[in-house]
Amino acid sequence: MKNLRLILILLAVPALLLIPFVAMRFTNDVVWTPLDFIVMGVMLLVTGLGIEIALRIVRVTWMKAAAVAAVLFCFVMVWGALVHMGG
Repeated sequence: MKNLRLILILLAVPALLLIPFVAMRFTNDVVWTPLDFIVMGVMLLVTGLGIEIALRIVRVTWMKAAAVAAVLFCFVMVWGALVHMGG
């Protein structure tokens, strides 16, 4: 089960990056550069692996939930800061 989660994380990152890639083909509202894809790919990968590490290390259920929430909070805060910097 643990290795399956890791494989799903590694497959989810490019699948999620396909959303803006396809949207760029249909609308001019989405304009991503290659750097945007790289940064978001790294952020998604770090977030997914952070959650995986938290789930493997922490044993108590409520602490697992708190650790996952903390990783997701960090992701949202970094994403928000990047959006704010980009205009």
